[in-house]
Amino acid sequence: MTDMPSSPPPWAHVYPPNLDWQMDAVEKPVYALLDNAAQKEPDCVCIDFMDRHYTFADMLDLANRTARGLQQLGLGRGERVGLCLPNSPYYVAAYFGALKAGATVVNFNPLYTADEIRDQIIDADVSIMFTLGLKQIYPKVAAGLQGTNLRNIVVCSLADALPPVKSLLFQTFKRSEIAETPLNLQNLPFEWLTRNRGNYQPVEIDPISEVALLQYTGGTTGVPKGAMLTHANIMTNTEQVRSWLIHANNHSQTNQTHNGLSDDEPGGECILAALPFFHVFAMTVVMCLGLRIRAKQIVLPRFDLDQVLKVIDAKRPTLFPAVPTIYSAINGHAHTQRYDLTSIRHCLSGGAPLPLKIRTSFEKLTGCVLVEGYGLSETSPVACCNPPWGDNKAGSVGIPLPGTFVEIRDIANPSRTVPLGERGEIVIRGPQVMAGYWRRKEATRDAFEGRWLRTGDIGHMDEDGYVFLTDRMNDVINSGGYKIYLRIIEEALYKHPDVQEAVVIAIPHGYRGEAPKAFVKLVDGSNLDVDHLMAFCADHLNPIERPDEIEFRDELPKTLIGKLSKKELVEEEKQKRLHNNRTKEPDDG
Repeated sequence: MTDMPSSPPPWAHVYPPNLDWQMDAVEKPVYALLDNAAQKEPDCVCIDFMDRHYTFADMLDLANRTARGLQQLGLGRGERVGLCLPNSPYYVAAYFGALKAGATVVNFNPLYTADEIRDQIIDADVSIMFTLGLKQIYPKVAAGLQGTNLRNIVVCSLADALPPVKSLLFQTFKRSEIAETPLNLQNLPFEWLTRNRGNYQPVEIDPISEVALLQYTGGTTGVPKGAMLTHANIMTNTEQVRSWLIHANNHSQTNQTHNGLSDDEPGGECILAALPFFHVFAMTVVMCLGLRIRAKQIVLPRFDLDQVLKVIDAKRPTLFPAVPTIYSAINGHAHTQRYDLTSIRHCLSGGAPLPLKIRTSFEKLTGCVLVEGYGLSETSPVACCNPPWGDNKAGSVGIPLPGTFVEIRDIANPSRTVPLGERGEIVIRGPQVMAGYWRRKEATRDAFEGRWLRTGDIGHMDEDGYVFLTDRMNDVINSGGYKIYLRIIEEALYKHPDVQEAVVIAIPHGYRGEAPKAFVKLVDGSNLDVDHLMAFCADHLNPIERPDEIEFRDELPKTLIGKLSKKELVEEEKQKRLHNNRTKEPDDG
């Protein structure tokens, strides 16, 4: 079995001299991020939520009072606290308050159905939930009070988090959206929970062994599983990302002058939080990183393209982590020239492959450096990233972060490492890799080869240690005995200037077994037709890889964070085939 390398890995020479490619786990509780920020910059703005400002001292006080309130409810060490919240000050207070009380946080997507929320409450054995008192969310959470171990719901008022004028307007014009919540011991207003003043009973945490977060993963490809992320996992990944961007100051490989991330002056950085904190990417790379570098976080409750453009123009964020479809949407907006987007210096793209066309267009539009990273919920989440101080290789997800080791293993024999340049399964080892899956021993065993995490992703590594992601294992189709990697087809489609978004799935084929089908969203005003796009594919793909069908759509399905989702398209095709089979004329023989 391959163990950790005894000599520097291929990517070590890419690192600047003052950035060590090795890093040990950061053995501190996650709430130390908030404590340290409030100690150093108590009066600086931590959260800007719809123009209401919360200082670092404000957020620490709110988290401490939340922790004390949870302890008064009888919350025990290691119990699970669910957060079914959009981005808001409540999320930050509840997240760090729960950790300070010794609990484990469980993230919930507010767009889940009542059944999905209930199933996750049961699986995680959640005892207390935080949610908003809105009709869109609260009733789904409240349904979990029956037949589960859920004891209490802490109901947060959106109006109370807004500035006075916006609060009044919301209560006046959005009254129909506010849920009626009973006042009893099971449903507690957030202001009641936090009516005390600090003085929670500190809980001593072992960062290496104690789980800070259950991050559910796999909902688009199988049964969701709770990845157990320890305090050290999250703290280390936050520090890894910080060191990556801080060292952008040291552009050692070119003559370019580049301004790296700053955390040595009050208010030095400003992060735009348009991605939801309940997604692990935003939790680490926005919320936790923001606290680590003591940046102002402009927190938006959801992604709205026009609002994002206005906020960038008016509030001048310097750091904007997002997913490719968000950058693509900004590129394709009809009136981007009306907005000054040049305050943005650093963008880290994750969650999905970043097409080269999207990256170059966004960099030209803003003047920023946009680097693509790679990881999973199981890696807290970032494992690799293109270096802002080195080559940003087209098609690559970058090199491993400090302390992270990546190998490419034989798909048929995952204990064997394949040579550089050869395709195989990506495996990862590092201090940010999860402890395992919650209450799923067999799934945990299957996820690891020794101490290496099996990602299920296919790719290769070049001689400089850059990782190139080809596809998910379940996104590789067998067509007439030949393997087709769907991402290769998607990348080819993106080369056409009229293609804004593209997704490729497998559909049944009578002769070849499976064939690729592409779903495409065109840029506004395009007159491109299917025949011309098919001809374009013929110039960029071999005959085996060319899509069997292309279908144009006005919109493509996306997850809440804006990642293109194939699940809905696969289900549509399945239902279409079932309908066609039912409506066929019977054979007369």
